[in-house]
Amino acid sequence: MNVIGAPINRTDAWAKVSGAAQYTAEHQVEGLTHAVLVTSTIPSGRVLRIDDTDAKQVPGLLLVMTPQNVMRLPKETKDGKVQPPIGRRLTLLQEDDVYYNNQPIAVVVADTFEHAREAAARLRVEYEHKDALLDFEQAKQKLDVPEKVLTESTDTRRGDIVDGFLTGPVRLDHIYTTPVENHNPLETHATIAEWDGDKLTMYESTQYMKGVQRITAAIFGIPPENVTAICPYTGGGFGSKGSLWSHGPLTAMAAKMLGRPVKLSLDRNQMFGPVGQRPNTEQRFRLAAKEDGQLTASAHDTIAYTSVLEKWIEPCGIMTRMMYESPNQETTHRLAKLNRGTPTFMRAPGEASGSFALESAMDELAYKLGMDPLDLRLKNYTERDPGKDLPWSSKSLRQCYEIGAERFGWKERNPQPRSMRRGDKLIGWGMATATYPTNRSAGECSACLLPDGSAVFRSATQDLGTGTYTVMTQIAADSIGLPVERVRFELGNSKLPESPVSGGSTTVASVGPAVQAAGHALRLKLVGIAAADQGSPLFGATADQVGFEQGEIYLLNDAGKRESMAAIVARHGAPVEATAKAEPGDASKKYSMHSFGAIFVEVEVDEALGEIRVPRAVGVYGVGKLMNEKTGYSQLMGGVVWGIGLALMEETVIDPRNGRPVNGNLAEYHVPVNADIQQIDVQIVDEDDPHVNPLGAKGIGEIGIVGVGAAIANAVYHATGKRVRDLPVTLDKVL
Repeated sequence: MNVIGAPINRTDAWAKVSGAAQYTAEHQVEGLTHAVLVTSTIPSGRVLRIDDTDAKQVPGLLLVMTPQNVMRLPKETKDGKVQPPIGRRLTLLQEDDVYYNNQPIAVVVADTFEHAREAAARLRVEYEHKDALLDFEQAKQKLDVPEKVLTESTDTRRGDIVDGFLTGPVRLDHIYTTPVENHNPLETHATIAEWDGDKLTMYESTQYMKGVQRITAAIFGIPPENVTAICPYTGGGFGSKGSLWSHGPLTAMAAKMLGRPVKLSLDRNQMFGPVGQRPNTEQRFRLAAKEDGQLTASAHDTIAYTSVLEKWIEPCGIMTRMMYESPNQETTHRLAKLNRGTPTFMRAPGEASGSFALESAMDELAYKLGMDPLDLRLKNYTERDPGKDLPWSSKSLRQCYEIGAERFGWKERNPQPRSMRRGDKLIGWGMATATYPTNRSAGECSACLLPDGSAVFRSATQDLGTGTYTVMTQIAADSIGLPVERVRFELGNSKLPESPVSGGSTTVASVGPAVQAAGHALRLKLVGIAAADQGSPLFGATADQVGFEQGEIYLLNDAGKRESMAAIVARHGAPVEATAKAEPGDASKKYSMHSFGAIFVEVEVDEALGEIRVPRAVGVYGVGKLMNEKTGYSQLMGGVVWGIGLALMEETVIDPRNGRPVNGNLAEYHVPVNADIQQIDVQIVDEDDPHVNPLGAKGIGEIGIVGVGAAIANAVYHATGKRVRDLPVTLDKVL
């Protein structure tokens, strides 16, 4: 039916533009009370006492929950050691220790939000101060080694790195840094918790329905089936909502103590610390090459900050391990512990920050060699994954380079820095390579054909605003042979069939095959029912003898013999249902699976003021089969916008005296707005990958940001002759 891939409008568009879509904090619950989270103002120490005398004068105050009066969790969770599948050590007031500034230390509940906020402001907190480690340079003196980097080894080595550097006469050795960056989705984290005996309903803004269910159940020592997590719409997550953070269980604890439902939404400043961020990194990159540009050695050493609570690593070296043909290579990852909130996943974790170092270093090497930066990348193009020594499941990077260079006009580039101008502006052109792994997890879906001929598909996945409702509806319609408008896809409830976290660009690749399998299972049931019915024109037919289109089943060798699905269900007397599970096989052991892309950018730099603008960007990507051309292009364009923010704007500034973000708001934490974005040209290479999953779909949510930071920094060098190795590239660094 050619439904998959069609640029149809979002199925949830009207609900969103009309205000009918309910986000977490908008759900109406009878008897709802309102909570405010109180966070620490010191980076290390203990809460000795919280004086609520003045707070009690506020009308409508219902509860001040502190370490002194909080409900006690089961013994196995009281020290915060319940770990979600992707790791988080929670602080749930079971202890009075403070590990970082902005850590949750109390919850205030009142009849209205205004009363709760006023009462929270009146609390007086007495601390015991302890020495805090806040300086990254100092923390680097004692480094920790993470056990793993995602699922890979912390360090890798291939070949003889010493010999490789001796063999290559053209060498470079530089440090590249990236700052702390914070998630700022339009919807901050929010929770509504309501108990009914020992059963808990959690409305939670999340990227992981089943994770909220299981982790919350473990914290309270109740069966997972006693927890129902609900989230029909997530107002942006980008990694931060892939974990369950402390505010969620704290809201449930307050609701339990109060005996009434409680709602808690983080304020904007509380997005900086208690719910993770991209950590700052220091990356040493060394390259050696022959005079013709062939790499002989590469080394990528990453130091990133983590909290004193747990070891969380930004996997910067992952891309370096597989991107270019380098026979001698080392990568390492180390951690510097600080009294700051625990870092977390942020759009393209590792690749976004790691590509800045890798692709900047490749650009610098090209200048040393007197080569075109694109030619250098082609010279070291890999036909198989050199890190895993596996063939690619598919790789269209060469086409991405060619198409991108042609659309951008790369051959017109004068390679000399400061050689291109437009009026009083210096013009610079830069490029970089993008990649992101193709991930897949197990997923389940149920399908039900109703008597009116419409179908409902269900899975406990989540829509972060990326178009999951729409894409899954298209896959479902294609799988069952119904028009899109006759299919409804339901998600956002943990009672629905199993689904993984929406992280690592996995949702379509994981849930999509389950949706497809459920549709095929439903088809088989329908054929079986019709084939056994003597009153059906399909009587006696087998599954391989029939076709499906526009809600009808017909004989392939006699298309005139057909019957509507609605008629089959009506005679059957009940809805027809099927459930299917789709799991990854062993293909990942046989192939290395990645999306690839090339990004070309132009910058304008005001020679007098140093102001940097990006008038145009061209991104070309090989991402398997797009499920929806419109939402797919939108995702990739959004990634490029994020990359512009990473390159030029985003930076969380930490007060060195107390470890608190000083720009913890949207006024001073700068992100791109419409006025910052001009022409973004996104193109897709037609790519068939039979190995990644039955749909041939690769994740697209994160690859768009990869390489953009380096491409812009490279373009700034071309424009100004100044090499900036510390993100963001701000005007003071080019003046």
